[in-house]
Amino acid sequence: MKPIKMMADKRKKSSMNMLVPTIIMGVIAAALLVYGWVNGQGQHVAGLRSAAMMTINVLPLLIFAFIIAGMIQTLLPAQLISRWVGAESGIKGILVGTLTGGFMPGGPYTSLPIAAGLLRAGAGVGTMVAFITAWSLWAVARLPMEIGILGWKFTSIRLICTFFFPPIAGLIANLFFPK
Repeated sequence: MKPIKMMADKRKKSSMNMLVPTIIMGVIAAALLVYGWVNGQGQHVAGLRSAAMMTINVLPLLIFAFIIAGMIQTLLPAQLISRWVGAESGIKGILVGTLTGGFMPGGPYTSLPIAAGLLRAGAGVGTMVAFITAWSLWAVARLPMEIGILGWKFTSIRLICTFFFPPIAGLIANLFFPK
């Protein structure tokens, strides 16, 4: 009974964390709609159509990412998470987070819900900092496009310069925010 209450408390806290950003985005969206309606020549309608198309394109991805995040929280045994990516997993967890993040495909719509699910399931802060840092800096799935547009030389320089940042960021997070 206790784990269910803890998950409910975490969900309540999570929804409160989303309240302020949601209000801010709502106010900005309303202001832009009003501005487009008052000063524009129909751009607000084109903007709403564009938003609807983005929603149609992204919504399935969001739904599946949230399903994965929810399943991670409930299906993966706590001992498994603790051993591989928990706070006590140490450098092993940071390296697992780094490699997983670097190879994680997709944008923030997939990676951030998965990271949130892992955090709620007991992953260490340092591991998830390494995960998100590697996802944003290494982005192995993005490399073919980067090489095609920017070339091998620049891409190699960027990777060499950022190679050690994800594990270092994870270690710093563990040092300053152990729990």
